Amino acid sequence: MVTRYPAWGHPEPSLNSQWLSLLLLPLLLPGPPPALGMEDASFPHLGESSQPPPRACPPRCSCPRADTVDCAGLDLRVFPDHITRAAQHLSLQNNQLQELPYNELSRLSGLRTLNLHNNLISSEGLPDEVFESLTQLQHIYVGHNKLSVAPQFLPRSLRVADLAANEVTEIFPLTFGEKPALRSVYLHNNQLNNAGLPPDAFHGSQAVVTLSLSSNRLSYVPPSLPSSLERLHLQNNLISKVPRGALSRQTHLRELYLQQNQLTDSGLHATTFSKLHGLEYLDLSHNQLAAVPAGLPHTLAVLRLGRNRIRRVEAARLRGLRGLRYLLLQHNRLGAAGLPAGALRPLRGLHTLHLYGNGLDRVPQALPRRLRALVLPHNRVTTLGARDLAATPSLAELNLAYNRLASACVHRRAFRRLRALRSLDLAGNQLTLLPSGLPASLHTLRLQRNQLRALEPEPLAGLDQLQELCLAHNRLRVGDIGPGTWHELQALQVLDLSHNELSFVPPDLPEALEELHLQGNRISHVGPEAFLSTPRLRALFLRANRLHVTSIAPEAFLGLPHLRVVDTTGNPEPVLVQLPPTAPRRPRAEGP
Repeated sequence: MVTRYPAWGHPEPSLNSQWLSLLLLPLLLPGPPPALGMEDASFPHLGESSQPPPRACPPRCSCPRADTVDCAGLDLRVFPDHITRAAQHLSLQNNQLQELPYNELSRLSGLRTLNLHNNLISSEGLPDEVFESLTQLQHIYVGHNKLSVAPQFLPRSLRVADLAANEVTEIFPLTFGEKPALRSVYLHNNQLNNAGLPPDAFHGSQAVVTLSLSSNRLSYVPPSLPSSLERLHLQNNLISKVPRGALSRQTHLRELYLQQNQLTDSGLHATTFSKLHGLEYLDLSHNQLAAVPAGLPHTLAVLRLGRNRIRRVEAARLRGLRGLRYLLLQHNRLGAAGLPAGALRPLRGLHTLHLYGNGLDRVPQALPRRLRALVLPHNRVTTLGARDLAATPSLAELNLAYNRLASACVHRRAFRRLRALRSLDLAGNQLTLLPSGLPASLHTLRLQRNQLRALEPEPLAGLDQLQELCLAHNRLRVGDIGPGTWHELQALQVLDLSHNELSFVPPDLPEALEELHLQGNRISHVGPEAFLSTPRLRALFLRANRLHVTSIAPEAFLGLPHLRVVDTTGNPEPVLVQLPPTAPRRPRAEGP
């Protein structure tokens, strides 16, 4: 299915300031780059001018200004007639055009923007002489067509060229060469190999700051790339090496994307990155590296090395990276000895460390003191000692989910120094009791999929800032929840007790509670006083229990003026749900 873009194209996100926000996304399977193209387009805003549409406008098209013709999305098969010679901006995207008539297009010598995105135009249908008279053209968008080779000549005035998502196997010296104003070139999702990219492809075009060559068939990083580059996308190719000197002139490069290639240690030289004095973001994930590359730029803020074959991290390779903020090493082969004590100590400014799925048997020692997020799920950590986390007092997020932690192996003082900790994830371990000494600063505590059989007030004492508590998929019964367990959780808004062994709604739940998950238990009755302690409740999930038609007392929800969602699906019988009168929903029966 072809993506349909708005009438004037698909604006490129600002990548040079976007790398921090990208890190908040799932990091396990990095995908292709953001949609690229259409930057700096000079189309006017529709409705800016109060002038009436010009008389000469092609049928079915719109001409909001004398210099603008919009024929996008009309399923046109033939180039439209009657386009005014005064046109500067012509949009023909999202049509069925197969060719461009030279006679029609050549007379539009004042064109500055030509949008042909998402048509059926072949190289034969786009003759080179078409562009000879377009001496003022600045933006051309021919992405998502059927081009097999690039045009041999594009106007010298060009600023943005988008040929992405075609079938291009070859470009020529004057396709992008000798374009002093050219800033952005998008060639991703084509079939280019190194033979189809001439050495002088960008000769005389030294203003290019963005070049996307991702998802092609390149086997090595092309030489003679513009020295002005700031963003270079080479991900998802067949690159096995970076030739010596290939990146020696790109001193302005800030973002380099080399993930999902076939790079090995021998394919990188010690000086590969040494001249990239402004590099901030380097993605080498999804390759075949066995070690952290040597000679990394001191300016790096983000280093992504996930899904390689790295067995050991040497401190010497990280020395000098004092500004590194994010280090992602998930899904490598570090094992028990792959991260020796102090290996990460040179990274004094490190904010986030991802070590998901590495076979680690303990928390790495001597971590950077300013570390704020430590992500260690799906390892083999079996113990948490009193001093294992003592070196990282600034931690705000700690993820130890899906390890092998048992309650007897978690020291009661393990979390004592984590006074800034806001999120703790211990899901998927072998805990039978809540850990002791939890930090009072916690906002989120995840303990789902353990073997909890009892809840007592003491481990939760002092957690007056806790807002979300997940206890799903354990073995809790109402009788195993000690009196006063919820007493000090005055800020708790979300409580998940789903998939336990509860036979009724636990009493004395926190007053601030807004969302309560009780699905997948053994609840067969909801009494009139079940929710007296939770007047702010907004959402209640009771599906897949043992409720019948009359299981819920008519008065159960009377004191819940904010209640908006009650889910009782998946019970043995449809259950009549009577919401409070102020709720914007009529009483209705919900059933399987």
